[in-house]
Amino acid sequence: MNVAIYGRSGSASVVPFMDILLTELSRVGAGVKIYQPFLNYLKHHSGVKTNYPTFSTHDEIREGTDFLFTLGGDGTLLDTVSLVRDSKIPIVGINTGRLGFLASISKESIAGCVDCLIQGRYDLDPRSLIRLETSKSLFGEVNYALNEITIHKKDSSSMIIIHTYLNGEYLNSYWADGLIIATPTGSTGYSLSCGGPIIVPQSENFVITPIAPHNLNVRPIVVSDKYVISLEVEGRSQYFLASLDSRSVTIDSSIQLAARKEDFMAYIVRLHNENFLGTLRNKLMWGLDVRN
Repeated sequence: MNVAIYGRSGSASVVPFMDILLTELSRVGAGVKIYQPFLNYLKHHSGVKTNYPTFSTHDEIREGTDFLFTLGGDGTLLDTVSLVRDSKIPIVGINTGRLGFLASISKESIAGCVDCLIQGRYDLDPRSLIRLETSKSLFGEVNYALNEITIHKKDSSSMIIIHTYLNGEYLNSYWADGLIIATPTGSTGYSLSCGGPIIVPQSENFVITPIAPHNLNVRPIVVSDKYVISLEVEGRSQYFLASLDSRSVTIDSSIQLAARKEDFMAYIVRLHNENFLGTLRNKLMWGLDVRN
């Protein structure tokens, strides 16, 4: 088994669990590559040996990598979408953060997780991606997201207007701070915090959720992911923000925007004792009576 390990520099909390992970991978004879900036951080903040092969780009792990481990939280896992791309490398999310909705494998279960991978006791959870097409290149080759595309006002200026079309047919003009177009995976993230519904993975839908809409009768809407969602943005301010998960760029109203389902998927490792509904109950306390 050959694995790659990704983590964010500056995350001191992951250091002891990196030691555990490396020990367990060594125990089963796995080949290991570590993300170069992360290893540089570890050199100065831990006793981790530095004689591991490294990688910095997706080309360096595209072939011969069986799993990509992430150490951190959900944001760390989202980072790896730009590394995995269309290679179908399964992502193993070890949660050393707080919620850990996507990175659902607990830090206490690292040894058991490694054994499950060796023994084949896991499932691959395919997750759809959303692609942003623009009249001007904004995100290069990585113009897609696992969670959502967001259009947002850039500063504390007045609200913006986002004219929205489904397959060229006019849907609505949103007077709001912004607009979220979320995948089923992203429906439990930013969209949920703005009042959007939870969508079960593999449901083949997008959720269009306004951010702080001016019209109180405007609500989130669920649409098929077969639609192409076109956007035109205007406002008093000249500039706006377009975001793919945690990556953002500044745009102006001259740029044409369209969102559609990406042609490939991301694959997240799910151990046999995990499922989406259980994660909802355990992580979001969904449907639980929390009264004392």
